[in-house]
Amino acid sequence: MSSPSQRTVDAAARFRANPRQHMAHGTLRVFLGEALMLPTGLITAAFLTRKLAPVGYGSFTVAATLVAWIEWSIAAMFGRASFKIIGEATDWRPAGAAIARLYAGAGFVTAAVLWLGAGVVAEALKAPSLAGYLRLFAIDIPIFSLAQAHRTILVGTGDFHGRAIVTAVRWIARLILIVVLVQSGLSITGAILGSIGASVVELIFCRFYVQPDLFGKNSFPARQLWISAGPLLFYALSMRVVDKLDLILLQGLRGRVSEAGVYGAAQNLTLLSGLFASAFAPLLQSTLTRLLRDEKLELARRTGYDAVRVVIGMLPFAAIISGAATDISIAVFGEPFRMAGVPLALLIFASVGFVTIAVATAILIAGGRTGTTVALTAPLVLAALSGHLLLIPSLGMYGAALVTTGVSALGAVAALVVIDLTRRVKIPVATFLRSALISVGAYLAASAWPGSGFIPVTMKLSVLAAIVPAAFFLLGEFDASERRAIIRTFRRQPVAPQHPPL
Repeated sequence: MSSPSQRTVDAAARFRANPRQHMAHGTLRVFLGEALMLPTGLITAAFLTRKLAPVGYGSFTVAATLVAWIEWSIAAMFGRASFKIIGEATDWRPAGAAIARLYAGAGFVTAAVLWLGAGVVAEALKAPSLAGYLRLFAIDIPIFSLAQAHRTILVGTGDFHGRAIVTAVRWIARLILIVVLVQSGLSITGAILGSIGASVVELIFCRFYVQPDLFGKNSFPARQLWISAGPLLFYALSMRVVDKLDLILLQGLRGRVSEAGVYGAAQNLTLLSGLFASAFAPLLQSTLTRLLRDEKLELARRTGYDAVRVVIGMLPFAAIISGAATDISIAVFGEPFRMAGVPLALLIFASVGFVTIAVATAILIAGGRTGTTVALTAPLVLAALSGHLLLIPSLGMYGAALVTTGVSALGAVAALVVIDLTRRVKIPVATFLRSALISVGAYLAASAWPGSGFIPVTMKLSVLAAIVPAAFFLLGEFDASERRAIIRTFRRQPVAPQHPPL
């Protein structure tokens, strides 16, 4: 294995040679690494729902959701600013050391706060047994945060391959550890210990790829990081609140752990869109930051436009999931989780809305519009809170899913309008119309196609998903250069790098 410094040099050289291709290949690798969360996550969820039953799975899901909200809030608060600082730096090491220490410090502080306040949180959620689980889960926060710092540095330096590997290792380790520990009789405690163990394994592998100095003297001014991260802290907190507020308020307002377990199961089935966002948005921001640093403005604008096209193209796939929501819920989790299909039919579209917001804000942040991200996303928190308080008491899971989907749709539309006005990244109207047309057909086909059992449902989803790209092709979504690239790909011929003009 080559040294971390040499891998950084190699990644920078690949970026300079062909930035869009480097981003595309990196996105594919990172997405495949993140996509392991889907099979491993679904296997883990299917295993736990059967081992723990709705009540036990609900307790684990609520505790895991709270801790994940804290962990990803830390990552989100500093991640966007860190990508930008490292992407603009000629030597990443001073900034990387400051970033790693900041993540670790934030992780230790929030873990201590959660440990001390676990009882209060559990009482507020009408589930006193959660206190012990939250205290145990708090151990994961600083470990996870430090691993996230390393992943951020990998993306900022352009080492997308390393980023993909450590992600894949995490999800595989999580599945194995949770199954072994729960099967050994540790129940919910075993599931929590397995999650903590996965963070430890990920951190160990991260240190093989990048090694920021954690303890020595550092010349990087920490104030610069706080200045860059300041506005983005509010953006990150807003998005984390909107993303997880539904499950927390569903439990808090209704007090039914089993209902929270069913809703959490539905959320698990929307993972793929979130995985794509976590793979695509950071790499897009890193790539755009470097292109703008090198004054390649037209190429940056085209890259942003194509990114928006990709996101809008996800709608038909969401429609397939929505049409088959009940069949999917039963096939994955079993008959007791049939009702998970109700929120899933809506939440899958919410996940696409959140991906759109993530991509649009990546474009804004790369262009230095950090304040705009706050103005764009902060109102979503108020809208989500008001909607949940109004609808959850009477409509339960359906009300929570309806509000989350509506808020994400509003945010996505606003985000696209903002990048059109401020960054001159045009809204691909033709792509949206094609996507809407295909989505209607995909939903109707998925709803009408009967299927029960894991294999029949998998076949249905696979066939319909394969038809979607062909439908885009036939409707003229791709220009001449894109069609040639697609045809050559199927013929397994090498494609020369192309940079179509705006």
